[in-house]
Amino acid sequence: MNKPRRSFWQIWNMSFGFLGIQFGWGLQMANMSAIYEYLGASADRIPMLWLAAPLTGLLVQPLIGHASDHTWGRLGRRRPYFLTGALLSSFALLLMPRSSALWMAAGLLWVLDASINISMEPFRAFVADLLPEEQRTEGFAMQSLFIGLGAVVASALPWILTNWFHLHSEATGAHAIPLTIRLSFYMGAVAFLGAVLWTIFSTPEYPPENLDEFHRMKSERRGIGQNVAEIFESIRLMPKTMRQLAPVQLMTWLGLFCMWLYFPVAVAHNVFGAPSEKSPIYTAGVEWAGICFGLYSAVCFVWSFALPGLAKHLGRRHTHSLCLAAGAIGLISVAVIHNKFLLLLSMTGVGIAWASILSMPYAILAGSLPEEKTGVYMGIFNFFIVTPEIIASLFFGWVMNHLLHNNRLAAVIAGGVFLLIAALLMQRVHDPFEAATKSKTVSAAQS
Repeated sequence: MNKPRRSFWQIWNMSFGFLGIQFGWGLQMANMSAIYEYLGASADRIPMLWLAAPLTGLLVQPLIGHASDHTWGRLGRRRPYFLTGALLSSFALLLMPRSSALWMAAGLLWVLDASINISMEPFRAFVADLLPEEQRTEGFAMQSLFIGLGAVVASALPWILTNWFHLHSEATGAHAIPLTIRLSFYMGAVAFLGAVLWTIFSTPEYPPENLDEFHRMKSERRGIGQNVAEIFESIRLMPKTMRQLAPVQLMTWLGLFCMWLYFPVAVAHNVFGAPSEKSPIYTAGVEWAGICFGLYSAVCFVWSFALPGLAKHLGRRHTHSLCLAAGAIGLISVAVIHNKFLLLLSMTGVGIAWASILSMPYAILAGSLPEEKTGVYMGIFNFFIVTPEIIASLFFGWVMNHLLHNNRLAAVIAGGVFLLIAALLMQRVHDPFEAATKSKTVSAAQS
């Protein structure tokens, strides 16, 4: 299909739903470890309690991607999944801060993660569906922009409610979870649904080129067994570029998972010096970690404007390596920081990496995929994100207990080392669009 170029505002509208999706992720990443500790979890139990996120991604994203490849109706191909995921996620966000026991919070995290994945996976394919190859870097960078903006607000909300509106930030009465965190989750539910609805109503989709043939092929696909078989066949025929990106993603997300699991509680214990989870100092430390997460998300927002130009001059491969190295330096530097304000400088490097992580791999990948399988391959690509998270969830608790002696700061530093390895591995990835552009340049010069 010859896809027309889109204006800035059209790309803005098609990506706006990610603002809401990131409210869900941002609130979760900044607050779930603290919620678990408020409800009585020890540091070595936290990785296992986070197992919901990677497992639901592993199971849900390929199935949703495959299903959306073979869907067409009144709402289009991808948009029915946006809406379903947004409704379920908003419901889970409303219930999560009212958890009265550890099992309830862990169960709701499963629901929340599955629901976010239902919305998020088709959004990746949505950009590839609607944009020509030369605009895909811009499209995925726009998603990074909204992810950064959403995370800034979501991560900082408890701190804002405490310091600007003077609400109580301690757990009081029958609630183990502070009022500021509860209100933040309620606001996130509204933001999630509203942003996704904006994209649904503002951006129509292209129908299949041959609608009759599409319906015929869809009618021939009966049963979950055949769908699963097609997913495994797609894995077997995975494009070369996707295979090369796999170890980069594995190392990247292992590093990020270490940060998300332990940075908030590391700040509370190691930087603020909180004696226990019941101390007001602990709450202040977790809230400041939310500000740090908000800062790296703000940097992600700003850096997203620079990424397309930087990628044009350096190439997407070199750009991603440099950004990952900046994130690695940011996390490793936490080892020598004792002033809470210097943590903001560390998070600047993480924000640069985060903007690239959310855009460059997907922009490179999209150019190597067959159009009729974009959704399923975007879902399969998620394997390389969730696999290290599953490994961390199952085994990092043992590492924390036996090797790191529950030192949260050491876990954050380990995350920086993983990002540095990912930066080095990125240099062996082949970018088809970059190679084609160089070939055209050489041909033009010779002629």
